[in-house]
Amino acid sequence: MPTLQDAKKKVQDLVVAKGFGNTPEEIPNKLLFAFIELGEAGDSWKKGKPTEETIEELIDVIFYVLDASRLIAPEADLDAVFERKWAKNMNRGYQYGEGFRSKAQRGPNSS
Repeated sequence: MPTLQDAKKKVQDLVVAKGFGNTPEEIPNKLLFAFIELGEAGDSWKKGKPTEETIEELIDVIFYVLDASRLIAPEADLDAVFERKWAKNMNRGYQYGEGFRSKAQRGPNSS
């Protein structure tokens, strides 16, 4: 199974082979395209299209995010950053999700 670093390299190879934008000036476009692909994934899921189609749209999001990340910080070890961020999130208290919403609805002084 490829790591995030492996996937980032594969995306770079794809960008170069296909002649896609490959400069820091392209970063806003890459992020915009990731957002567009995320919308397409949501639309696919909402319309009940085949799961494979929705997953492919999500993979397109990942492609654009990996591409933007390599232009923003080529030296970044995405696997290490992922692990740090995962550990940080695991150590956080509830801020989102049903538990958070339920507490917010009860008020700040309730437990």
